[in-house]
This record gives sequence, structure tokens and C-alpha cells, in this order.
Amino acid sequence: MIEHRLDHPEGVLLRPDEPCGTGVLVLAGSSGRVDDERARLLAEHGALAMSIRWFGGQGQQPAPYEVPLETLTECLDALAGESDRLAVVGTSFGAEAALLLAAQDPRVEAVVAFAPSSVVWAGVAVDGPGGEPRQTSHWTRGGVPLPFVPLDETWAPDSEPPAFRGLYVASLTARPDLVAAAAIPVGDIAGDVVLVAGGDDRVWPSVAFADDVAARRRTAGRGTTVVTLPAAGHRTVLPGESPVTAGAVMRRGGSPEADAELGRLAWPHVVAALRLHG
Repeated sequence: MIEHRLDHPEGVLLRPDEPCGTGVLVLAGSSGRVDDERARLLAEHGALAMSIRWFGGQGQQPAPYEVPLETLTECLDALAGESDRLAVVGTSFGAEAALLLAAQDPRVEAVVAFAPSSVVWAGVAVDGPGGEPRQTSHWTRGGVPLPFVPLDETWAPDSEPPAFRGLYVASLTARPDLVAAAAIPVGDIAGDVVLVAGGDDRVWPSVAFADDVAARRRTAGRGTTVVTLPAAGHRTVLPGESPVTAGAVMRRGGSPEADAELGRLAWPHVVAALRLHG
């Protein structure tokens, strides 16, 4: 394959030797990093694959809050010129973005969401005159923050390192009045949707989120593929990938064996949704 490094935003574009016709945007989670390895894996199987840093780079937000969805739409614009179909693959916060993009852009024919969310969440900005924190949306559209579920500021972890699953459960319970407005409009996604979640995910309740997405799509008359494994955690490892060890210190659940097993179970569905060379 041919690899191109991107500058604005920082990223990578991988052109496969034998294209399958799919252009895929790959989005990492709360690190915002360039997910080179997953993009390369997809390119090895025929996808024109792009991954970018979506915050923390030059001219970008310093943390995952008020990130313009237009930044990601521009990536789809670039892929569209060289692809027969478009797809988005995301993990965690990146899965949240992937579902949002697919819901708003009819060009997206497939989305694969690893450890997904069913709602838009708060990010924390520290930009007051005295460095005061404020909660705001992860994402903006047209410069306007999208409706979001705020984090419950009364919650405290009960382990070290912390497991944040309880925070997200408590936040949903604390503000049920905001959950409906913050729900990602997954019924608007016309293409294929594959959700991959571990039952031992200790970052957030991704299986419950996947079930909610599937239920709302079913109500809208749309199908969804949900792949889960009780013993797996937050980070699915696809065949050919190595476990990710970087990122904030927290409990993510699972085990190397279970996370890889979930990846093996999910892989045929990823291949089918993205129309990869198997």
C-alpha cells in the first residue's frame, strides 16, 4: 500500500494495492490520536483508509469538547473523490462521532462502532478567566454545541485506578430530562450499522448503549448487527492488531484473550459491512 502522512489535521491516508471501493474514516477514542494500526489493517483488506487526530493538534481543541463535526465531514469529502462508498469506524468517543456522522451524512453507507455510546456526552473545558471548568458538548455543528448529557459531579470513583462506568450510569440517572435530546438519531442511518461491545467494559456501559441503539433503529424499521462478549472489555482487538496500552490510567475491563476473541467474532461483520477483501 501507499502511505501518505497528513498535516492539517495530523493524520494518515493509506491507499491499498487492491482497492475494494470503500473509503473509511477511522476515529480513535478519548486520546484523539491517529489510529494508524486499525487504518492500516483495513487498507490491507482493500479500504482507502484515513485516520486523523481529532483534538489536541495544531489549531484544534485541546481536549475532547466542542469538536466541530465539520472537521470529520471534510475527511469524508476527501475520501469521496476516490471511493465508491463511504464508511466510518470509531472507538468509544470516536464511535460516538461515527454514529453522529452516519446519522447526518447520507453518503455514509456503513458505520462500525466499537464500545459505542447511544447519546452525546459532555466534555470538560477549562477556559474560564481563572481556569474554571465547565461542561459542554463533545461536538458542535455549525458552531453550535450539540445537546449532551452532563457528567454527574457528585460521583466519586471507588477504585484506583478508577473505573468510570459508574459515572456514566449515574449521569444518565441524574438527568433523564436531557437524555432524549442528547440521543444520537441512529434511526436516520440508512446504511449498515455494526456495534461491538464488551460485557466487562468498565469505562462505560457499552453493551447497554449498543442495545439502546439497536432498539431505536428497530423502531425506525432498520436492522443492526450487535456483537458482544461478556468477558471482553472496552478495547476490542481485531485479528492482526496488537493490544493498545497507551491512554489515561483507568480500568477498562476485559483481558487480552477476551478482547481478542471479541475481535475475532466481530471481524467477519466488519468485512461484510465495509465490503473488504476477506
